Amino acid sequence: MAQSGEGWTDETRSAYLYRVIAEVEGGSRRSTLFLELAREAEGQAAIWAKKAGLASVPAYVPDLRARIVVSLVRRYGPRAMRGILAAMKVRGLSVYSHTAPGHPAPTSVEEIGKRHRSVGVGGNLRAAVFGINDGLVSNLSLILGVAGASSNTGFILLSGVAGLLAGAFSMAAGEYVSVRSQREMYEHQIGLERAELAEYPAEEAEELALIYAARGMKREDAQALAQRTIADPRLALDTLAREELGLNPEELGSPWGAALSSFFSFGVGALVPLLPFLFARGDGALIGAVAVTGVALFGVGAMISLFTGRSAVRDGLRMLAIGGGAGALTYFVGTLLGVSLT
Repeated sequence: MAQSGEGWTDETRSAYLYRVIAEVEGGSRRSTLFLELAREAEGQAAIWAKKAGLASVPAYVPDLRARIVVSLVRRYGPRAMRGILAAMKVRGLSVYSHTAPGHPAPTSVEEIGKRHRSVGVGGNLRAAVFGINDGLVSNLSLILGVAGASSNTGFILLSGVAGLLAGAFSMAAGEYVSVRSQREMYEHQIGLERAELAEYPAEEAEELALIYAARGMKREDAQALAQRTIADPRLALDTLAREELGLNPEELGSPWGAALSSFFSFGVGALVPLLPFLFARGDGALIGAVAVTGVALFGVGAMISLFTGRSAVRDGLRMLAIGGGAGALTYFVGTLLGVSLT
């Protein structure tokens, strides 16, 4: 009984959100898709209401969470809010993930995995590069700020080590929470899909067909493909997660893996400005820290050009300017504080 009540609430809330998205989309093909999905959700809500023993389907009153999400969708659009919408059991979000109508639909679990695996590798590389960059800029700024206030090499070194550890642990904790939360949302949503497939597979096939049709497939072909997909339980669950929720399980990763990757990438970047202080003292160590960090910043900027498609020299110089500006500012602030405290 409790599951039926929860199912009714989920479906009626989804129908409400579908109609809001359709309104925001303003008569486009996507608007038609979400109106159709709203009607499907209302039909599924009726099934849950019948299972709950309700004589009639009660009117849905949006709760605070739904009203907040609606205000965000109206302000920023469904594409920007698709992560939150997926957690609210809104389907059809893959229309915001595929840029071209008629994007070929997968016909096997192996094909689905092959399509998305390279994306996850690129995302990991991007995260590592930016983690190193964060370590470089933040710890160089910290070291220069302390150096501006004090010429004590031991104190500067201690501050740099503290900055490295604090930043690395902070990055690791943030990545762990982020990836873990994303995985929990995915696991919850796939559990809902599994229950719905068991309760009303025909309705799930119709929703999937609507999504394929909205992406440019002929209606008959979309329905045939949806029926074949739903007939295979493993393929059905994987496809529904991607096509209805817009989720890609290949990109979720391991929370501990993400945390360790962030910890070490930030730590590598933060270690670079510290290295000269391990072998030298005074102004020589400070000049060495600025020099090696400048080279590293230029290198990281050049690597970022792999993701921007722009000139490696341009991106390298831009990153060098940003890091240099941050370091100069903190050195100036540290100098002022050092003068005021003496």
